Amino acid sequence: MTLAELQKDLEARGEKPFRAKQMYEWMHVKLAEGFEEMTNLSKVLRENCKLWYTYTSLKTVQIQESKIDGTKKFLFGLYDGNVVESVCMKYRHGNSVCISSQVGCRMGCRFCASTLDGLERNLLPSEMLAQVYAVTRLTGERVSNVVVMGTGEPLDNYDNLLRFITLLTDENGLHISQRNVTVSTCGIVPKIRQLAEEHLQITLALSLHAATDEKRRRLMPIAERYSIAELMEACRYYFERTGRRITFEYSLVNGVNDTQEDAGRLAALAKPLNCHVNLIPVNPIKERDYVQSEAGRVRAFQNMLEKKQINGTIRREMGRDIDGACGQLRRRHLGSLPDSEGDGRA
Repeated sequence: MTLAELQKDLEARGEKPFRAKQMYEWMHVKLAEGFEEMTNLSKVLRENCKLWYTYTSLKTVQIQESKIDGTKKFLFGLYDGNVVESVCMKYRHGNSVCISSQVGCRMGCRFCASTLDGLERNLLPSEMLAQVYAVTRLTGERVSNVVVMGTGEPLDNYDNLLRFITLLTDENGLHISQRNVTVSTCGIVPKIRQLAEEHLQITLALSLHAATDEKRRRLMPIAERYSIAELMEACRYYFERTGRRITFEYSLVNGVNDTQEDAGRLAALAKPLNCHVNLIPVNPIKERDYVQSEAGRVRAFQNMLEKKQINGTIRREMGRDIDGACGQLRRRHLGSLPDSEGDGRA
């Protein structure tokens, strides 16, 4: 609930509206894990709240910490026994938290572990928000940026995503700027256009991963539904409506999409949109046979983009010594596999 909704609901139950402000501060500023922590509420009200409302708080199942760069990966338990992953990455400009938007994923991208077992269910706005709050509590550090780029396709959980952004950026809560929120999509064209009409100031990141329809179809089943031409038109529309530059996410797979010809085609797509390109050496997963492009090919790809006046950066690999790719930690947990290996069973 927003603060206004909570006030209205409490008044309808015969409570003073200022109680809503107290509760909201406990939930969204002090990050309480339950009603019992709200000590300035009467015991009767706290007990009533347990009857009236569902309070979302995640169970910490596992934490992995990189010995290389301090990246932390969290596995959180949900009320129904499902688990989701979140990642906290430390940068000079602050902490970025990457959260999941679904339990599993139905998009079927060939290089992603998140989608191997399909979609279990959508996450509620509170479950998305609770990931940010849990990471904040566990690290004891403020979150500066939130990236909805973990397990799941955010635009496949559209209404819950919008409510999550509303709560996350609310001035009565953490009040994270919309400009510090990034939402990633594999390219659901109608939802990109719908998102453009919301007039948000978030950053939209498009998982492109190939510059031709033929190659993109090999990597991403969503490309069977929407062509690159349709995608680029939706991106142009999004930029025109919001004024926000789009980021292209491009995972480099050795021998698949990392040639100089691929780079030239990507530059041609990017140039009219004045977008930024994130080059991502693909994170190998045991269940797929895709391997990471060699460092020299990655640099050559970047150089070609720069030659074509396209701003392209090679994403720093964070947490490489832990289960870095989306979905790996969850699958290992569900399959009860040892930390040193995974055979894809769930």
